[in-house]
Amino acid sequence: MRNRTGRFSTALKATGLLISVLAGAAACGTDTAATSGPAAPRAGAQDRRAVLSSPRTSSGEVEAHRRLRALEASFRGRVGAYAVDTATGETIAYRAGERFPLLSTFKALAAAAVLHKARTSDPGLMNRVVRWKRSDLKPNSPITEKHVDDGLTVARLCEAAITRSDNTAGNMLLRQIGGPAGLTRYLRTLKDPVSRLDRWETELNDWTPRERRDTTTPASAGGDLRALTVGDALTAGDRSRLNGWLRANETGDARIRAGLPKTWIIGDKTGTSASHGAANDIAVIRTSKTSPPLVMAVYTTRRAADAPADDKVVADTAAILARALGKLP
Repeated sequence: MRNRTGRFSTALKATGLLISVLAGAAACGTDTAATSGPAAPRAGAQDRRAVLSSPRTSSGEVEAHRRLRALEASFRGRVGAYAVDTATGETIAYRAGERFPLLSTFKALAAAAVLHKARTSDPGLMNRVVRWKRSDLKPNSPITEKHVDDGLTVARLCEAAITRSDNTAGNMLLRQIGGPAGLTRYLRTLKDPVSRLDRWETELNDWTPRERRDTTTPASAGGDLRALTVGDALTAGDRSRLNGWLRANETGDARIRAGLPKTWIIGDKTGTSASHGAANDIAVIRTSKTSPPLVMAVYTTRRAADAPADDKVVADTAAILARALGKLP
């Protein structure tokens, strides 16, 4: 397995997008102030020439780029994709250094931050009962809306945030780690200089193409997920617990899972916004119980502000990535 401190530059060199990511990181750093930047560039001829001329570019990646460009044209939007085979270190990346809205994919990262805090500085945190007021409830809170009177343990909140994308649960997790800024600080410890969370649910879903707040890149999100679910960012027990929640997720059946064989073992976390039809999914994928996993991050947005999210584009992207890595015929 490659050292995770180098995972961002490795993926981004393959797409010729390293300069744009470093610029984004310099503009953002660890600051979580509300700022906006220029819209992300389109993957044009220069990007394609960089991929085709790279000595590390495989024929599978060239074909993946061709298919993803065609998918974007029919989708009338933007696809950001990153996948790594943790057995070989081979990566496939497309727009992997461009910013996309985190949306509810942040909940998997927040749960990991909570696990880390409980393990390193706050013993007993996972079994602590958290309570909230009815006025704290946010839309799409199917679990927490039933427990206003009795509350839930932090562990149950992690489960609700990941498996049901419960928005109030997501906010309760953020409260345990210092809010959105606390999550950003935790991501910096994962050697991620790019991803940032600035707002709470549900304001963080208000995204426009010029927005830098509450964003990530596919390479950054994929690298974080790899560190947390496969690497040593968490202890073995906490890593297993996080992977269990991801595998139990109930919101991802139409996305990455839909593009891959049903026999594969997949844990994922989705994110969705009504703004610009954003639909995301990050996943840990095993072709069998004993196989080293693939890690994928797929982020999509559409040109029209009122366009609906398209699950099939995420599923099709997952299939393209798996095929480019030699896992599908």
